[in-house]
Amino acid sequence: MNENAENPGLRPVTIDQRRNLRVAGYALGGTLFMLGMSFAAVPLYDMFCRVTGYGGTTQVAVRAPDRVSDRLFTIRFDANVNAGLNWRFEPEFNSIEVKGGEVRAVSYTVRNLGAQPVTGIASYNVTPDQTGAWFNKIACFCFNEITLQPGEARTEEVVFFVDPDIGKEKTLDHIRQITLSYTFFPAKNAAKPLADASSAMGPQR
Repeated sequence: MNENAENPGLRPVTIDQRRNLRVAGYALGGTLFMLGMSFAAVPLYDMFCRVTGYGGTTQVAVRAPDRVSDRLFTIRFDANVNAGLNWRFEPEFNSIEVKGGEVRAVSYTVRNLGAQPVTGIASYNVTPDQTGAWFNKIACFCFNEITLQPGEARTEEVVFFVDPDIGKEKTLDHIRQITLSYTFFPAKNAAKPLADASSAMGPQR
């Protein structure tokens, strides 16, 4: 027996309506997929950069390599401060020479030239970009929030090496110089200094 005959209030679903429902389902599914991908995009992009060295993203190592090659590199150190931060930022050396697999440590000095406590955070990259996949850092101050009082100076250190297996990448045989660049920016969502917080509360009784 025809179901629509028993329920005269129900109208048969036409082919066009089925097609529209199918298209709406695809659209909803696509929207949900893109929404999920938007949340995953940042960690996936970060993982991609770390694996490939894309954009000069360096690698993170937990130990020194087991050999040192004869290939020599000049490592330049570039220290920058964003215009919104009244700090002075300087490397211990402008450049040094290292062999592939040789672990070196270089210090940076950062000083607050302003009259207020300020929190900064440093980002980094290396150039040429292709060398990022072969430049390894064992210790680094990047992405750590650093708060400096007026006139205060601090010394931070980066410990690094160039992977001796870089010689396997023949397209990089011409590379003799690598620049490690840091840039300090004002930290977003930094905790408010206690002195400022107490003054904002007004006079204490």
